[in-house]
Amino acid sequence: MSSAAQTPAGPITGSLSRPRRRVPFWDNARYACIVLVVLGHAIQRLTYDSDIAMAMYLTIYAFHMPAFAIIAGYFSKSAPPSRRQMARVITDILVPYVIFELLWTLTKWLVEGQVDPNLTKPSWTLWFLLALGIFRLVLPYLALLRWPLAWSLLISIGAGYLPNVDSTFSLSRTLGFLPFFVLGWWLREHDFVNRLRLIDFRPWWLRAIAVVLLGASAFVAWNWVGVWRNINLDQWFFYADSYSDLGNDVWWSGGVRLLFIVLGVVLTSAFFILIPRRTQWWTRFGQYTMYVYLLHSFVLYPFRESGILRDAEPTWIWLPAVIVLAVAISLALATGPVRWVFRPLVEPRVRWLFSNARLSADTSRRDDPTGSRRPAERPKHDQSKSDAPT
Repeated sequence: MSSAAQTPAGPITGSLSRPRRRVPFWDNARYACIVLVVLGHAIQRLTYDSDIAMAMYLTIYAFHMPAFAIIAGYFSKSAPPSRRQMARVITDILVPYVIFELLWTLTKWLVEGQVDPNLTKPSWTLWFLLALGIFRLVLPYLALLRWPLAWSLLISIGAGYLPNVDSTFSLSRTLGFLPFFVLGWWLREHDFVNRLRLIDFRPWWLRAIAVVLLGASAFVAWNWVGVWRNINLDQWFFYADSYSDLGNDVWWSGGVRLLFIVLGVVLTSAFFILIPRRTQWWTRFGQYTMYVYLLHSFVLYPFRESGILRDAEPTWIWLPAVIVLAVAISLALATGPVRWVFRPLVEPRVRWLFSNARLSADTSRRDDPTGSRRPAERPKHDQSKSDAPT
């Protein structure tokens, strides 16, 4: 995603020929999100035996994917897709999805002796690729409606009542997370971030409130961890199962999901408030989150399947060690050498797929599906300085 808050569709007057810059905040937020993704997957096996690990896991899952979806929505367009944009859905989402599904099929065959290729059932983390594709496809239609946010909430909540909306093509999770994606788009569509200076306005008391909110969430997760285990709270945060599958098949189950959606928005807001808005040494890694997202599961696979992290005691040694490992993996997979090696898989060049050679050439300048590779315009409130190259 781009680091600068993009304006709604259309160029900024007076800056057509000027260099565009990235606002560091968005790259910082994106990279912080991907670190939480890796961390959540890394500590998952510790949660069986450690209440502290479970509390951390629940706290992370309450908001980290909502945050990712909001960022992706913020950098998405609701206009009918052009031929170039449609081609990029193929090159940036569908082709990498097929490639990594085949890699997972090969991995499972080599390690587990199982061969059950099924492109309709995304493996592990690949559900989000399909979700991004579906988000892009439905957004122009939702944007035509009055109250698109309300419709996305209705779709998300209503999908939980339908047992046949399952993991096929990651539809259940896609519909579940749809309100967060639409919220991100809606915020940019109405230019809230720029008009209210949400990135620049960081008084100490606002940061203090953010710390209290996230701290309170962690405390509640830890203090009542037994209750959360009994009701499978982590499964609610996945947005993958119907209410009946979650053991809560009552008429008011949709209200529970709505409560978790609100919680996700509140905690994501607190998380964003604490994200640095200036360039850090790790800011540039925020441009390459798709590499980390697609590759980290293969790195963690041995830990996940070998059982090495089951009964890993004492927690005060293993949990910090896994946290450090997750951060190290997040850094390593975003580095230049790793990107150079795996670029043919993550950013495959498939010009041969297209009948129109010119359209094929248009896809040569690739974007991360989350928008992280898209340079953005200067914020509207900073147009007076847009003539100065950066």
